Amino acid sequence: MELRVLNYFLMVAREENITRAANLLHISQPTLSRQIANLEEELGTKLFTRHSHQITLTEDGLLLRRRAQEMRQLSDKIKSELSSDQTELSGEISIGSGELQGMNELGDIIVAFHKKYPLVTFNIQSGNAEDITLGIEQGLLDMAIFIEPVDTRKYDFVRLIQKENWGILVRNDSSLARYDYVEPKDLKNQELIMSRSQAMQSEINHWLGEYKQTTSYLSTYNLLYNSAILVKRGLGIALCLNLEAKYDDVTFVPLKPELSYNSVLAWKSEEVTSRTVTTFIDFTKKYLQDISND
Repeated sequence: MELRVLNYFLMVAREENITRAANLLHISQPTLSRQIANLEEELGTKLFTRHSHQITLTEDGLLLRRRAQEMRQLSDKIKSELSSDQTELSGEISIGSGELQGMNELGDIIVAFHKKYPLVTFNIQSGNAEDITLGIEQGLLDMAIFIEPVDTRKYDFVRLIQKENWGILVRNDSSLARYDYVEPKDLKNQELIMSRSQAMQSEINHWLGEYKQTTSYLSTYNLLYNSAILVKRGLGIALCLNLEAKYDDVTFVPLKPELSYNSVLAWKSEEVTSRTVTTFIDFTKKYLQDISND
């Protein structure tokens, strides 16, 4: 299976028309049709459903499109790493992160690094923990910010200084918005909006203790912004990390007892990385060490 043929496949999938795709690829329509037919034969499955003026992806075609996009991303990343200037540091560093306070700290590190190595660029990808982990495992991300604990069998990491603190997001007209903090008993009989992460749900359930039986989850989220809108519209209370983000008509109130975690910048252990990524890791370690010493 050649990357060139996968690029042909992606163009057909995008255009949903062989003739139009062939024109954009600057090849003949019969040649493109033959390449797609050969790909289907090689994989032993139909990738497209043919209609009179349009072709659409089958379920197997949808899966291949996702994998082909990942392979093209990885190919572009390899080319970038191997073609980077060997005399002056250059290239791209791909970093994944959820909505975490640790991104503030990482932002300072990136700014300092950019001043020293201005030819290096960054690709910052946002997502939930599952998406980010998948990106690292597939080689599409060089590193990511996670909340502890981290699987030390698979990852090396540096611990960031800033804490990630849990609390609730409530409408300003809620009595809870005037509290300095909320305790488990304050959420009795409340409808909650919660992170989709099973690990985080377990932590919150443990924090709620006996009051877990008196609450209910009415919605889950992977990133907070849209759920903040639900809270604003009057649908429940969101349990979330303090992002210091400004949402109209809602207030963040921390939990008591405090529920907080360290965030870490992690990368796959015992894996060969580019000179650019290795330099950034070493720079980050020294930057954090210097802050600790101060």
